[in-house]
Amino acid sequence: MSEAAPLDEGNRLQAVFYAVQECLRSALASIRSHRMRSFLTMLGVIIGVASVICIVSLLQGLTRSVMDEFQGFGGNALQVQSHTSREDWLIGKWNRLTPADLELVKYRVAGISNVTPMAGVNLPGGVRHGGNTSAAQVFATTSWFQLVNQSYPRRGRFITDSDNDSRRRVVVLGEQARVDLKLPEDPVGTFIQVGGEWFKIVGTMEPRGEMFGQSMDNYVVIPFQTGMALAGADRQPDMAILLTVDNLDAVNDVTSRITALMRRAHKIGPKDPDDFQVQTSQSITQTIERVSGTITLVISAVVGISLLVGGVGIMNIMLVSVTERTREIGIAKALGAPRSFILMQFLIEAMLLAVIGGIIGVGLGWLLGVLAANVIPHFPPPAVPWWAVVGATGFSALVGMLFGILPARRAANLAPIDALRHE
Repeated sequence: MSEAAPLDEGNRLQAVFYAVQECLRSALASIRSHRMRSFLTMLGVIIGVASVICIVSLLQGLTRSVMDEFQGFGGNALQVQSHTSREDWLIGKWNRLTPADLELVKYRVAGISNVTPMAGVNLPGGVRHGGNTSAAQVFATTSWFQLVNQSYPRRGRFITDSDNDSRRRVVVLGEQARVDLKLPEDPVGTFIQVGGEWFKIVGTMEPRGEMFGQSMDNYVVIPFQTGMALAGADRQPDMAILLTVDNLDAVNDVTSRITALMRRAHKIGPKDPDDFQVQTSQSITQTIERVSGTITLVISAVVGISLLVGGVGIMNIMLVSVTERTREIGIAKALGAPRSFILMQFLIEAMLLAVIGGIIGVGLGWLLGVLAANVIPHFPPPAVPWWAVVGATGFSALVGMLFGILPARRAANLAPIDALRHE
């Protein structure tokens, strides 16, 4: 008796395996014999999955492109910038960081280095070279900017401390600004006009490409003190403070210390919001990932409704199939086929229809994503994550199973005598 139990268990497993194999063969034979009807049945699932994959691939490609850009900012870099609430903005109040804030952070916060100010300077006349003009943004900063931003000169040199201390009229160009001004590949030593003043080019920066269709190289850099002198005492530029944290594990601690120090310096009450922001590359990328994930989830849920419509189509066709094969079901039951076998046969067929439609939809969605990315100017290539493929295919199988239960139960519950009499 001790040897009979394993044998019975093995026979039972073999019978189940054989039953599943026969159900798959029968389902494939049924799909092949009604190719057009099967395709039309899968069409709702194909459209639903293709729409989801297309949208997810475009969003993931865009997110990956943005993340790659921010990776160059440095994982241990911090940026302190002003923040104006909507309420302050409506009453015409604009919060600004000051040189006093820069000195406070630089000398009162431990564990940081490469502290540098950066300000966008709006100068009348823009950037000119002869008859050529550029809409480049003018940044005023110091030599430490290249270390924090991890952006270095391609030719020549960057701004130095002596340039800043002496308020020299020197400038470093981004690649797009150089092209717009129609300067040669190596323009070092050439003079251009910035805000109506003559500046000597001392270097050009490495190109960084585009983001959201906008050039990341359309800028010029001048010494910080030079920029402040040109802006004048009556105009206070919106200054940001850039720095690096010496120990990567201490980023959160340094952020908290800067926040507390700035709140005390700005006399902000315990319940009042900050008039500044301390951002890290990690917080920026986490925000991007969170926003992208939310958008992907919402859009996928909306588009996924079409999968339910496809499931209704599968259920209707399977009910028709049960009616057409009633006599076949009666013969199978008369020969001893159990109710579970009939139930599994039609359930597997419904799931197979949905899964095949899902697989076709994944391929079609990827092709649509590639086509859309090529049509949209400067759009990054799409990226299809593995979880989207698995999720779409798995959800298709779930839809097929849920909407296949009713036809399968109807087939399994047919009485053999009634089924054999059916014409």
